[in-house]
Amino acid sequence: MAKKTYVLDTSACLTDADCINNFANNDIVIPLKVLEEIDKHKKRQDSVGINARKIIRSFDELRAKGSLQKGVRLGKGKGILRVVSHNLTALPNDLDKSVPDHEIISTAIGEDQNNGARKTIVVSRDINMRVICDAIGLLSEDYRENEVIKKESDLFTGFRSCLVDDQEVDFFYQNDPVYLDPEEHRGICPNEFVMLVSSSNEKKTALCRFSDYMSPLEEVLNFKDGLWGVKARNKEQTFALDLLMDPSIEVVSLVGKAGSGKTLMAIAAGLEQVVSNLNIKDKLKDDSYCRTPYKKLVVSRPVMPMGKDIGFLPGSLEEKMAPWLAPVQDNLKFLTGDDQTTLEDYMQRGLIEIEALTYIRGRSIANAFIVIDEAQNLTAHEIKTILTRVGEGTKIVLTGDVEQIDNIYINEMSSGLTHAVEKMKAHEITGHITLRKGERSKVATLAAKVL
Repeated sequence: MAKKTYVLDTSACLTDADCINNFANNDIVIPLKVLEEIDKHKKRQDSVGINARKIIRSFDELRAKGSLQKGVRLGKGKGILRVVSHNLTALPNDLDKSVPDHEIISTAIGEDQNNGARKTIVVSRDINMRVICDAIGLLSEDYRENEVIKKESDLFTGFRSCLVDDQEVDFFYQNDPVYLDPEEHRGICPNEFVMLVSSSNEKKTALCRFSDYMSPLEEVLNFKDGLWGVKARNKEQTFALDLLMDPSIEVVSLVGKAGSGKTLMAIAAGLEQVVSNLNIKDKLKDDSYCRTPYKKLVVSRPVMPMGKDIGFLPGSLEEKMAPWLAPVQDNLKFLTGDDQTTLEDYMQRGLIEIEALTYIRGRSIANAFIVIDEAQNLTAHEIKTILTRVGEGTKIVLTGDVEQIDNIYINEMSSGLTHAVEKMKAHEITGHITLRKGERSKVATLAAKVL
């Protein structure tokens, strides 16, 4: 295969600090303007800042091996990386030469003119930049190395239907052990939910949870009385409560559109196992889902504005965080019957903590039920940072809607929540379910569907 030259945009470098190692034996050009743009982000205290600092260190290590101007080989079997200045004389007159993106494009034009038959490709996460490249005859592509799925519909749902013999459904309802054939039903993940469908009558079904091919299918726990006033309104919510109330499943991810109940159910399950179990632990000690009561409920969400940021907020840490954590407070107030006194009592006693994700690094949280809301806005690195804070006896729940991402450096295929769902689905201590139906209100359901 003929070698190519890839010109990396700032957005690609800030999305993945290891991007320079993901282009096989092809050569890489870093426009000088990109180094200046990266430098502007190095003091940020988020994943973008982390990537900026990391890739700067990578360039410094390469500089020690040779000249970045002349080119440094990235490693055995890899291409050469060069830092190249712009060529503004080659830029079309319609493009403003003072715009950073246009300076980067001019660098790519210069490379393309010098490369002869070799292809020069601009790699950028910026859609408009790729459109401009195409308009002036430059090849361009999105940076997709950090995407774990090809399209949103490929995301693991945590639920499937399996066609079985009619008597298998009867056996399951008679509490007889029912096993799935690994040859006939391949690729089922631990803790994936299965709907057994009779081969002779498609309306004859049974809902169950898969553990492994050597174990019988398990009955799905149905909390008919609800948890803190929250009752399942559809089968996906029933599955979610089953995962949330099982202490053997230490990582649960809930993905669903606005109003599907993911955050409310997660917090309700946390309150049930933290507050209720402290009061009636002796009565429930024989129930499997209450064997490991947690000492506190920790709820957090990333500080990520929707639309234009309103800037710095005055006041103490609690006052600064209040607008960001208001949705969490809304759910807690709803579950406690708008009883502010009871909620404040739980928080003063340390049963409920509302934490800012910004300050979670360095912590080790043991014997807690953790809910991370709006996890779709986190990068894979941030999700890893959060999950590595989990101590012994702790359960963590990630909730989010991959259709509502406010972080400009990630999308549905590269979100940290997507990474967590796809990369952890094959492990027995994890569980996932995608919530399909909106249950908040008729307005919310209609808006999520048609807008």
